[in-house]
Amino acid sequence: MKTAIVYYSMSGNTKYVADKIEEKLNADLIRIEPVKAYPDQGAKKFIWGGKSAVMGEKPKLQPYEFNAEQYDRIIIGTPVWASSFAPPIRTFLHENKSISEKKIAVFACFSGGGANKAIGKMKKYIGIDQFETELILIDPRENRKPENDMEIEAFCSALM
Repeated sequence: MKTAIVYYSMSGNTKYVADKIEEKLNADLIRIEPVKAYPDQGAKKFIWGGKSAVMGEKPKLQPYEFNAEQYDRIIIGTPVWASSFAPPIRTFLHENKSISEKKIAVFACFSGGGANKAIGKMKKYIGIDQFETELILIDPRENRKPENDMEIEAFCSALM
């Protein structure tokens, strides 16, 4: 089964998990980046990112290569912003509506909370009832612990 991991990462947590999953599943890694980067420090990080997430913005993305027809499964990785998935992922989903016909799994990384709400909003946005499997981790790059590795392993095992 051919798998793509599509992710956006600002602080490196989501990238960290995407890389770990890629190692286990030998999937194609597709990093999504907005044309205009969000502030990544201080109060501006939370104000601009949170506003963008709450308002459902879809920022213009840098060019990326993705053809849904090449994949049986799509794994989406997102940070959680204001109890929602990150706006660059919203843009990707908007541009690739046909993925709703694929097997989809999701992982979310967060610091403050709201990951379950974010995943629920993503399901609704895509138009599906459930993901193949879900993974939620709290700052996995900064707080490396054996439990996180075990959860990533279980996530990957559910997809094998």
